[in-house]
Amino acid sequence: MLTVIFQFIRWVFEKFAVGVLIVGLGFASCGLWLFLQDKVDFEQWRQDAVRAITGERSKVKSALEDVHKRMDRISVEITAEQERGKQADKIIATLRDLESTWDKLTGNTEQQKANAERIVNLATLRLTVTAKVAALQQDFTRTTWERDGLEIALGKIDLKLTAAQEQQSKVLHYAERAWNHEVGRAPIRMAIKGWVVVALGLYFVGPTAGRIWLYYFFAPWIARGRPVRLEERLAVLPEVSASQVAATVMLRTGERLWVKERFLQSSDEGLKRKARTMLDWTIPFTCVATGLVELIELSHRGESGEAQLTLSHQGNALSELAVITLAEGSSLVLRPSFLAGVVTNEGRRLKIRRRWQLFRWQAWVTLQFRFFEFVGPCQLVVAGSRGVRVEQLLARDGGAVAARRTNQDATMGFTPQLDYRPVRAETFWSYYRGMNPLFDDLFAGQGIFICQQVASSGDAQQARKFWAGLWGGALKVFGL
Repeated sequence: MLTVIFQFIRWVFEKFAVGVLIVGLGFASCGLWLFLQDKVDFEQWRQDAVRAITGERSKVKSALEDVHKRMDRISVEITAEQERGKQADKIIATLRDLESTWDKLTGNTEQQKANAERIVNLATLRLTVTAKVAALQQDFTRTTWERDGLEIALGKIDLKLTAAQEQQSKVLHYAERAWNHEVGRAPIRMAIKGWVVVALGLYFVGPTAGRIWLYYFFAPWIARGRPVRLEERLAVLPEVSASQVAATVMLRTGERLWVKERFLQSSDEGLKRKARTMLDWTIPFTCVATGLVELIELSHRGESGEAQLTLSHQGNALSELAVITLAEGSSLVLRPSFLAGVVTNEGRRLKIRRRWQLFRWQAWVTLQFRFFEFVGPCQLVVAGSRGVRVEQLLARDGGAVAARRTNQDATMGFTPQLDYRPVRAETFWSYYRGMNPLFDDLFAGQGIFICQQVASSGDAQQARKFWAGLWGGALKVFGL
């Protein structure tokens, strides 16, 4: 439980560290680009910026003063109109007091008529004053909004002015410019801060979304493709010895062994030894990429008897060797990166068939476009991590076709009459956590395939894991 918690904490820390690195690189690269493009002296730029901000501040402050004057004028007009309204109300009240029944019967008719007309006019004036006061109050409210907006703008300009006056660091200056600098083309144009957020989102969420899509949608579709079968039938199956830390190879008269130097442990005296530059000059890139160069050639040219050699990996105690015997009519598809040595007859060229599979979806998905088929008679010495395992497929009762899957990273080789195809990993979590590749290898038919006991590579460790994976992918493209 503690191990799982520790691994989770380490995973979170690594994600966070890489996220910080993404942000830092985004800032640094954009800031450096702006610095290289900027030919203006920093102090001159700062002074120009202060002057520009000061001018902008003066404009906003002048506009704010105008707003205050307009507010004062509107307030005076509102007070004056309200006073006119009060005066009209008083006169109307006085005139209405003169409209008693006695005055109507005994008073001056002309005067009463003039008073009635004046009341109507004053009432109309009162309505006009009320409407004007309402309009002035609405204008006053809008002017207060304008004032508030200008005060906020003035506050922001004051902050900018203070920052520009106190700006003494070029690093902070270019960091701020980088943060707000816009890049891209319409319609996809954003500030660097937007692109940084996008990059962080892709880094934290993208891999998970991509793995879900690959596992649940892409892999099942690929697995339904037609399998690879290089031969319809094979006359003789290869013979594979049990794997051991040290393998014994017997050389008869007229036979020779080509072996990588790090695998040669001991040999009988009397064997002729010389250097061989490359295993096969027709595949120079393959030989260089898989280490099949600068080999040691040992040949037995005695008249009779056998010579004994002991092979063992001198630098990896977990590597075990097995000897595969290919008789006449037998062959094996093998990745040359697992090959430690080859035994052939002198005067007979090692026969290697290259089988290209460029027009299959499986090849493009698994990045394995080429297979190497080693044809007998010869002996192949192969090295696998923690041992070499042989899986034999035989016909089942009722004529059913035997099928078996294995970890793709563990597959070393198979007989060419088997149907070979990639199938989706059995569980999502093993694939998501990197414990298993997306595809396993599925073999069907009658024949054998050969695997390492442990699907691991000495190159894919810790700090070199990424580069080893990249190199391993490149080798896989060429079937190595």
